[in-house]
Amino acid sequence: MTEGTSKLDELAAAFADDLNALTRGVLGEDTPRFAALNMGTRVQVMPIAGDERELRIPVSINGEPVLSLRARYFCCWDGSSTFLATDQADIHLHYTEISDPLIRFEYVRKSKEPPGAHIQVHAHRDEMAYLLRLADAGRPKQGLKRRKLPRLSEMHLPVGGHRMRPALEDVLLFMKREFAIETAPGWRKVIDDRLRTWREIQLMSAVRDAPEAAAEVLRALGYTVQAPTVIRPRVPAEDVKLYWP
Repeated sequence: MTEGTSKLDELAAAFADDLNALTRGVLGEDTPRFAALNMGTRVQVMPIAGDERELRIPVSINGEPVLSLRARYFCCWDGSSTFLATDQADIHLHYTEISDPLIRFEYVRKSKEPPGAHIQVHAHRDEMAYLLRLADAGRPKQGLKRRKLPRLSEMHLPVGGHRMRPALEDVLLFMKREFAIETAPGWRKVIDDRLRTWREIQLMSAVRDAPEAAAEVLRALGYTVQAPTVIRPRVPAEDVKLYWP
């Protein structure tokens, strides 16, 4: 194992610890633990059993574990080999033990078309309506007037690009708001703190993509910003993740 690989493992393990703090702080201490598994050029982070079998995260509504989350991340170095990056993320919301998910929140780092950050909806409107009715403390909608489009699950719905994409925190908040899932005491502070950290990390990534724009805003706010004497090599504009769909 090289020094670079060892450092990547260390960063991925810290990321797994952050995910454990999030999911256990929101859903309870019995939530399956995330762990980091080295796969060569990438490190996979997901909830696993003792035999390294992937686990779903159970989620209850009104005392019934009617939902589950599949959360899986593939981590790698960023372009500068300095920061941990997400090469791929899959967050799938399932109804009980059914193999097909209701909704897929996904991210593919190298994808422009379809959009790297996207949502795919598999659920029929009857399934979603049932969950909304079951969550009598949530925010049920009247009717769910979504059309029955053929192969709806094949549509990639854009969600803000590579830098401003939803995180697991957003998905947990969505489930609490719409389905009134059961949560641990203090869950809201856990999500709020983690969302703040996530958004600031993504903001810093966006600043690295467009430092001149960031400097212009800071100067307008009264900060003194000087251009570096030696400018580091920049990737071509067409490869800057901030501008990707």
